[in-house]
Amino acid sequence: MTWFTGHVDEVFGLARTHLVLSMVPLLFGLLIALPLGWMARRVPRLYGPLIAGSGLLYTIPSLALFILMPLVLGTQILDPINVIVAMTIYTIALMVRTVADGLAAVPDHVTQAATSMGIGRWRRFFTVELPLAVPVIAAGLRVAAVSNVSIVSVAAIIGVAQLGSLFTDGFNRAFVDPIVVGVIACLVLAVAVDAAILLVVRLLTPWQRGGAAA
Repeated sequence: MTWFTGHVDEVFGLARTHLVLSMVPLLFGLLIALPLGWMARRVPRLYGPLIAGSGLLYTIPSLALFILMPLVLGTQILDPINVIVAMTIYTIALMVRTVADGLAAVPDHVTQAATSMGIGRWRRFFTVELPLAVPVIAAGLRVAAVSNVSIVSVAAIIGVAQLGSLFTDGFNRAFVDPIVVGVIACLVLAVAVDAAILLVVRLLTPWQRGGAAA
């Protein structure tokens, strides 16, 4: 704790950067995964290739992906955009199946009722199917969010500053205090992000609160 109290500003600065590098890709990945998951659900012949192809992305080692990004994007090795793009890829890998499964969980009689009321495909998707799929999608999003918080720390090895920098600093100096602070900070950040997602889901699904109360 003595080390932490002397480096509060540094830790909070690294935590803010860590949060951005974790959550911006989460948003981008979700936005990309939504149409891909929808296509996997609507076009049976695309389900296998999309689910398998996106899943394979998650098998790419994070360190290798961080190193490859500058070569692919033409950016500098320390450019945070490399981490954002890499983490977006990981988010897509986790979320495409989740989106497809969430849409598949919407009862057929609900979509048929919406169609019989004259609601078009796109309006039905945004006003009926997607809202009802939120709980399933959110469950996957929570996993992706916590995973992002964890994986981003690896980027410290290539010099991108965030909470993972506390690990490399501690290892390089054989000094355990920054390592412990870094671990705790990552845990707190992951819990906070998970709680924020749960709060958003609660706001987006008021009918679930009503069902629980009943």
